[in-house]
Amino acid sequence: MLEKLKAEVCELNQALPKHGLVVWTSGNVSARDPVSGLIVIKPSGLMFDELLPENQVVVDVDGNVVEGTLKPSSDTLSHCYIYRHRPDVNGIVHTHSNYATAFAAVAKPIPCVLTAMGDEFGGDIPCAGFALIGSEAIGRQVLEYIGNSTAVLLQRHGVFAIGATGRKAVKAAVMVEDVAKTVWLAMQIGNPEPISAGDVAKLYDRYQNVYGQSQTVKSSVDSKQP
Repeated sequence: MLEKLKAEVCELNQALPKHGLVVWTSGNVSARDPVSGLIVIKPSGLMFDELLPENQVVVDVDGNVVEGTLKPSSDTLSHCYIYRHRPDVNGIVHTHSNYATAFAAVAKPIPCVLTAMGDEFGGDIPCAGFALIGSEAIGRQVLEYIGNSTAVLLQRHGVFAIGATGRKAVKAAVMVEDVAKTVWLAMQIGNPEPISAGDVAKLYDRYQNVYGQSQTVKSSVDSKQP
């Protein structure tokens, strides 16, 4: 069941420690199959180097296990809550990345003082309230505070990022930590000034609608004639 999606979710979960976003067994990635509506999510408590496509867990949108012998992530119900209320979201990532979580620890949003933030997030990265793990409570906080952003901080906890695909959600999580580090460093030098709302809107529109290629570009290897 969903073998291709299981392989992708396994790969994306293993990308989290590679990018320095998690340690030990913390954090998780899930992705939803847009056809069946089923969700593939990391199993609870496994080391990232122990993950295999076949030990990813398949659940329905209410968090019931459909396939898998291992328990799904302790954040499963919150992932499912987000999926039920955001049909545009097919990928969710949770991390405890250091610089972003430092902002979360003091309940402060990351202010939009970098063009990269305007590009990816369309403004500040907001900070939600505090919620305990294991129920839908975190998912409720995410949706209450995330607005049009692709990421939100969870007070005294960490980061949740969302995307149209699992890969886009992981990209957002990587970008959160990158900008959080830069903003923190800037704050040690002085008081960085926010970018105006008008300029943020222009940055976001350009990045989302103009930047990059209009279609996937084949690699030079793929494009060689036999």
